[in-house]
Amino acid sequence: MSTDRTWAYERYEPERERLVEALCTLGNGRFATRGSAPECPAGTVHYPGTYLAGCYDRRASVVAGERVENEDLVNLPDWTRLRYRLRPDEGPPGDWLTPDSAELRHYGVRLDLRAGTLTRSLYFQDGGGRRLRVVHTRIVHMGDALLAGQRTLFRAYGWSGAVEVESVLDGAVVNAGVERYRHLEQRHLTDHRSGFEPGGVAWLTCRTTDPGSRLALAVRTVTRPERPAREDATATGTVQTYRLPLAPRRPASVVKTLALHTAADRPPGDPRTAACADAARAPAFPRLLATHRAAWQRLWEQGELDVPGDAGRILRLHLFHLLQTLSPHTAELDVGVPARGLHGEAYRGHVFWDELFVLPYLELHFPEVARSLLRYRHRRLPAAREAALRAGGRGAMFPWQSASSGREETQELHLNPRSGRWLPDHSHLQRHVGSAIAYNVWRYAQATGDRGFLHAEGAEILLEIARYWSGAATFDATLGRYRIRGVVGPDEYHDAYPDAAHPGVDDNAYTNATAAWVLARGLDLLGELSEARRAELTEELSLDDGELQRWEDVSRRLYLPFHHGVISQFEGYGELAELDWEGYRDRYGDIRRLDRILEAEGDTVNRYQASKQADTLMLGHLFRAAELRALFARLGYALDDATWSATVAYHLRRTSHGSTLSSLVHGWVLAREQGDAAWEYVQEALLGDVADLQGGTTGEGIHLGAMAGTVDLVQRGITGLDAGPEGLRVAPVALSRLPRFSFTLCCGGHRGVRLRVLPGRLGVHVPASPKGPLAVVLPGERRFTVAPGEERWFRL
Repeated sequence: MSTDRTWAYERYEPERERLVEALCTLGNGRFATRGSAPECPAGTVHYPGTYLAGCYDRRASVVAGERVENEDLVNLPDWTRLRYRLRPDEGPPGDWLTPDSAELRHYGVRLDLRAGTLTRSLYFQDGGGRRLRVVHTRIVHMGDALLAGQRTLFRAYGWSGAVEVESVLDGAVVNAGVERYRHLEQRHLTDHRSGFEPGGVAWLTCRTTDPGSRLALAVRTVTRPERPAREDATATGTVQTYRLPLAPRRPASVVKTLALHTAADRPPGDPRTAACADAARAPAFPRLLATHRAAWQRLWEQGELDVPGDAGRILRLHLFHLLQTLSPHTAELDVGVPARGLHGEAYRGHVFWDELFVLPYLELHFPEVARSLLRYRHRRLPAAREAALRAGGRGAMFPWQSASSGREETQELHLNPRSGRWLPDHSHLQRHVGSAIAYNVWRYAQATGDRGFLHAEGAEILLEIARYWSGAATFDATLGRYRIRGVVGPDEYHDAYPDAAHPGVDDNAYTNATAAWVLARGLDLLGELSEARRAELTEELSLDDGELQRWEDVSRRLYLPFHHGVISQFEGYGELAELDWEGYRDRYGDIRRLDRILEAEGDTVNRYQASKQADTLMLGHLFRAAELRALFARLGYALDDATWSATVAYHLRRTSHGSTLSSLVHGWVLAREQGDAAWEYVQEALLGDVADLQGGTTGEGIHLGAMAGTVDLVQRGITGLDAGPEGLRVAPVALSRLPRFSFTLCCGGHRGVRLRVLPGRLGVHVPASPKGPLAVVLPGERRFTVAPGEERWFRL
């Protein structure tokens, strides 16, 4: 039974084991290990996986007669593997025991969210009446990001004898966690070497094939009672075999302590030497566990969110996975936001635009992590500039899918599992990713007050993205406006016009509006820079008055399409056919992946007014009503409440919610528009991964953007929170299903500011510090201050 501090599964269900493994992943921001059963190798049911942030490998494959390249997040050697079987005093040994054994009588999995521990409990009884309880406790250390540990406890009931245990370090792993990638090259590790050091330390070294990153894993195995091991080094790993005596009230245990090093670690050195040394000197498991729990306690104190009920239980799980994918350790790395976490191989571990949904939480709790993720983009600015040049443009054109180098990693072909056909993939035309990155830079500076970053690396990113949009826009003399052609919007379904010879659609409203916003912010940024910094940047980027005048012109004259009194998703959207939504729901039930259904029928979603996820309505996610009106007014369009409400209703009816982000964005927009009417979508966003609503995708990796987005929905969406230079601006939305909640945040130089939201009331507590008072702005522009060490309550 799950509680607000634990996530639990009370029985073994093979068909959802991969879901359990993904949701029970443990990590520390540097690496993560799926919550797989240590008894089981990879197979149809179980899929162990360990993933190191930023560890990619590029391989070529032949697919549908074409050679394609893919860069994948690499599944590392399995350090958790542990086999065991009974060795009675008389008779032959039993079979190796696993959750799939006929002897299994009880099985439970418990993820302690507060302490960051995973416990698996198994209870076996064989035909001779011999009973055995096995309890595995696993951690991936949140304090020391190089370490992980697993303790296995054996207890015998009603018999005496021994348990034979094999502690395995298995390097014969491949990337096979996603069925639809089965035709792609799966082997990413080579040059395996293995051996042993004194003190029960086994080691394994290998490297990725390209670019050839060297890796070393060392595992120290300690048994109680102590017994010598038979040690065998294989071609791809090690096996340490123990025979441990067992009797009632005389348990036995095996502890595996992992140290994971790479050639990229700092300070530099030999990975094997470092890993073996760390494994040998690591504390005993009780001490390792205590320091790990203490590190998690510090994280929760800084990033707490307290929401009662089932919603709060799921939100805590979502926050747990966010914190262990992007922890303070991440700030020391050169990595982006992996869309599926470090929890599996879906999307090949690539970085999309998910920081748009992740950074708002991090900015208010772990700003150093948010800044590091933006620097990942800055380090890849040269690759984005080169991509823009190759496309005939200027500035920076960031890729839709990024990995190690910053080049475009979007696949060229994708498989429709329904039809079995490989199809061209045009999603790289989602140029709006650049606007998301610019938005993140601006928002980060507004929320944290870090003008130093904005005026340095942030300025280079934002200005180069603005330059790209200025060049991508072409003037249409007939309309008297600029247009952006040949793109794919956030919807993703529409990658071409019906029967068109070339991919892309024209004037996607979200793309054009956000491009105009970026250009306007670029001009604002140049205006606030010091004279010296402005001169430095304009010289470095070769910006002149003529180009800046074009930015001004484009930012005011970009075309936004309308039809039937609503904002169109793109030019010509209103002329597409209407889909028989009820007919398709009656025939197929779940039509989230409507694109696959139609393609399997020989049709295409490009013919219909049907969207996978929020597209035009993403504008309502990024901008409050007043901001959106101002943006449209700058472009010369009037946007009143009636037009926006009609736009929301129009597109909502034509969305299949084929992405976990869709219900999140619709819940956010509707919460602002209609309050309680949003709950249906909020609830679906909460359940997206835990109930695997997308039909088997969670087991391939969680959806980090959607998880973080639900936390931010409470933190900013329902609270109406804006943190900025003027302090805290709060305007809560009444949502009866979430009547009360509290959380901490950083604002105005204060850490640990606590907000408590109750029906009609708001409490603000500012911890004692030498900082000045915190300003609070409530609806109606009511302004107050809260002094350090003070808690004040306000009526809303």
